[in-house]
Formats: sequence, C-alpha cells, structure tokens
Amino acid sequence: MNIEELREKIDAIDNELLGLFEQRMELAKEIGIYKKEHSLPIRNRERERKILYRMYEKAKPELSVYAKSLFASLFEMSSGYQGMLNRTESHVKNLIEEAVQGTAEHFPSGAVVACQGIEGAYSQAACDKIFSTADITYFDSFEGVFGAVDSGLCRYGILPLENSTAGSVNEVYDLMSRYQCYIARSIKLPVSHTLLAAPGAKIDEIMEIFSHDQAIRQCSNFLKSLDEVKVTGCENTAVAAKQAADTGRNDTAVISSKDCAELYGLSVLSYNIQNSDNNYTRFICISKEPEIYPGANKTSLVLALNHKPGMLYHVLAKFNAHGINLDKLESRPISGQEFEFKFYFDIDTPVISDDLKQMLAELEAETDMFRYLGTYQEY
Repeated sequence: MNIEELREKIDAIDNELLGLFEQRMELAKEIGIYKKEHSLPIRNRERERKILYRMYEKAKPELSVYAKSLFASLFEMSSGYQGMLNRTESHVKNLIEEAVQGTAEHFPSGAVVACQGIEGAYSQAACDKIFSTADITYFDSFEGVFGAVDSGLCRYGILPLENSTAGSVNEVYDLMSRYQCYIARSIKLPVSHTLLAAPGAKIDEIMEIFSHDQAIRQCSNFLKSLDEVKVTGCENTAVAAKQAADTGRNDTAVISSKDCAELYGLSVLSYNIQNSDNNYTRFICISKEPEIYPGANKTSLVLALNHKPGMLYHVLAKFNAHGINLDKLESRPISGQEFEFKFYFDIDTPVISDDLKQMLAELEAETDMFRYLGTYQEY
C-alpha cells in the first residue's frame, strides 16, 4: 500500500476511536452523576492503577508504555469532565472573569510603587522600564515590599523572581505563598555587573567585596580569579555601593550596576564581570487585587499535592489533556513538613482560553493547596 492508502486506513480507525471516545465519556458522565448523588469522590486511584497495569500487560511489549500513557490521559479527561459536571462554582474561574471585566484597558503609566533597596537598585531599573513615571518607596526587605502592597501603602511592588545564571530568588517565591498578592506584569531585565570602589582604589589592593548573594553567584567566575579576597553578602547591590561611598575605604569593593558609580561617586574597577553576557533577571510587578490586562498570556500558580505516588504525574497529565504549554515547574519544600513540597507553575496560554480556566478549576478542586498568582504579560 502507498502512503495515501495507509492514511485512509488511519482516518477510518480515527473515526471509530472518536465514536468509542464519545461513548466512554458519556458513561463517565453517568458515573459522575452517580458519584454526586451518593457523595463519592471523583477519583478512584486504586481502580485507575489496576486498569493501567492491566493495559500495560495486555498491550504489545513495544507499545505498553504508550498504552499506559493513553489510558492515563483518558482518566484525566474523564475526571475533569465529571468534575465540571458536578461543580456548581469555581472560585478561580470567577476570580479571573471578574478581573478581566474589572481591569482597565491599559496598564497605568505611573503609580506609587514599592521596591527593595535604595536608589540605583536593579529593582528601581526594572520599575523604570515598567512605568514611565513612578513614585518609589524603598524598603529594606522583600517582605517589606509585599507588606506595602498588602496594606495598600503602595499600589504595586517590584521584585526579582529569577536570574538566568543564579536561578530563582527563593525568598520571593516563599513570600508569594504567604501573601495574598497577584502578578500584574513581568519583565526580563538585562543585568551587567561592575566592580566599584572608592576613587583611588586599585583592584590588586582589594581585600573584601560586598554585594547581594544573587549578584555574587552571577559573578562567581570573576570572584574565583581574585586571590585571597573575602566575599560578603549584603541586602542589596545599591546599598553596598552607598556603604562603599560612605566609608571611602580603598581596600573594599562592591558588585553593583555602573549607574551606581555615578550615583554614589565611585570608580569602576572592572566592567561586565558577570559569568554570562546573556545575563538577565526576571522581575515581577505585584498588586493587591488581580489585574488582568488585554493580551495577558502568562499565568502563574502554586500547588501543594497529596504525598502519594503519581500525584505530580496526574497534574502534569492535565496540561497534556487540555493542550496547555507549561513554561516552568519548580518545587520548594513546605516549611515544617518533612519531604513535603509545593510546586510553582508558569503557564503559557492566553487568559481568554476556556481550556486554561477549566484546567485551573480542576486543579483547584483536586489539590491540597491551590494559589492562583495571576495572569499577565511578560516583556
């Protein structure tokens, strides 16, 4: 047979599969109604495992893994369908729809904004990229930024979330779970680090270097090239630059932005000391209430799952079943619970997608802890 004849046979089989699929989903619907009437849970993990094993054993050896994957996807679709039929209301779907309706057409060009650090911090640079005019209030800590937004002191807060070289800012991820704030926008900011010191200082006379831990990790190769130099972490790169200017010592230096050299009267000892020329930090702009602007195409959420085998797989299978692209998955330990983790997801799908809202509703109903972190555009 030629390829066209083979494709005709596949088309005929696909038509049969569709009919069988519709019959199966109709039966799943009837089972879902029965479960609701008798107050039974939607998922029956024991039955699912037995079926998966049976299909794995029954399929041809070279197809057994694919058969297992097929039926696992069918289970996710069936449970999602049953959940949709039995659910009278979804908090997250209502939240998203209300935010879409209640948010202005354009993101504001100016606002009162909270940033961590002082003038010259990278958060301030990110703020200047997001807003053409901003009234910035600075705080000593990331938690101070969350607190300012949560209390209504500032409408927005700017926070670093991850760096392409040094990875995630774990403290910010943890604070996102603790505070009821939402991501309204995000931006990827190119970051170029410089080594700064008081005027007259020489690089071969430097005994100690100060900077934020993230900047230190981003410049690890450069720091390894320096002999017998102590490296000390501090709260912020701009704070380190100001302290260097205040002390005026010639035996200390800081890793900061080149803008801080002019801002605080420091000399540049070395430019572009980061490990990679393609070094960027992703900053998020948070708000107290969800704000979803036209064109929003990225969604973030955090989940805690039952500590049972296969739970993460079942969540990931939903993404496949709904045809939704997952940009990022990151785990963080849950404080006070041994070997228990929460998972952060970044999803690449327009907010107008009904599949997205349906999947979020399913996750909300089926997970131990569900936190919707916002839907936004990233620049």
